Amino acid sequence: MPAYKDEQRNTWYISVRYQCWTGEHRQKLKRGFATRKEALAWEREFLQKQSANMDMTFKSFVEVYFNDKDNRLKERSIKNKRYMIEAKVLPFFENRPMNTIKPSDIIQWQNLLLEQNYSPTYLRMLQNQLTAIFNHAEKLYGLNDNPCKKVNKIGRSDARELSFWTIDEYKQFSRSFQKGEILYKTLFDVLFWTGCRVGEALALTLSDIDFGSMQISISKTYYRHDGKDVITKPKTEASVRSVSMPETLSKSLQGYTKLFYGGMDPEDRLFRITDRAVQKKIVKNAKIAGLRRIRVHDLRHSHIALLIEKGVSPLAIAERVGHDSINTTMNVYGHLYPNKQKEIADMLNTLM
Repeated sequence: MPAYKDEQRNTWYISVRYQCWTGEHRQKLKRGFATRKEALAWEREFLQKQSANMDMTFKSFVEVYFNDKDNRLKERSIKNKRYMIEAKVLPFFENRPMNTIKPSDIIQWQNLLLEQNYSPTYLRMLQNQLTAIFNHAEKLYGLNDNPCKKVNKIGRSDARELSFWTIDEYKQFSRSFQKGEILYKTLFDVLFWTGCRVGEALALTLSDIDFGSMQISISKTYYRHDGKDVITKPKTEASVRSVSMPETLSKSLQGYTKLFYGGMDPEDRLFRITDRAVQKKIVKNAKIAGLRRIRVHDLRHSHIALLIEKGVSPLAIAERVGHDSINTTMNVYGHLYPNKQKEIADMLNTLM
């Protein structure tokens, strides 16, 4: 279709008729191009995108990918994926047609990332984002040659470099809080002694706590998005669970709720702060306590490492922390389990 000159604005515009995925015929008007050539280039890319033609640029297919995932992933997951892709993937591939990206291009991109001294787990996360895009193009849109399948992945999916505090280190951290910081101290106690995710802890309400049976019911998660508090379902179905509290934590929570929940709605959040505030606080108080810096999520690792040290089975841990399966627990934390081969050999020797 021809492009048209807007004489008043001294720009170009184009009107495109196309058939959407439902089969319905529609028309799209796009204005503001500096030149006729730019208008026609946009039209060509737009039509390729509508037909999911693999001649489209990587950048355009990323939008197709996110449109397809829009109702299948949580808003926060999409936000995190977008951030990684736009920051670390798009700058290298954005203007290249999907069907021209070769395995050698993937290797060049990998080499650039390896020069940045990122952690192995972060490198694997970035690799997985790129692989997911090309797998989607191959599976649903007829990409004939998936370059990600021909190169080795970078990074490492397990967490052998897991950061966590020992129980003595956590107690040292806990002593760094002043009397007026009961909110933060109680929240960190919940994170360390239950292993729940920070979003799960920040979504807790008084109605989620059963002090009689000393159980915490986890059925939702919290995060901050565009300046607004958002409460959604947890990460996975397995994340909906009840977690037993140690008696000391139960008493600590009772004292906290008496101070803060007089006459308040039981459905109000127990800890009315953001995850960003929690991260800043752990950094500040770790420094006060003279401890190495870890992330808030590493308190979850700390809890799991403590359970492993005390001999708790992987199945019990998976159920407690809301892993999808025991495989998740073993893939991430399996290296922390002691080698049992000598015990097995001794047991068999006794039987023989």
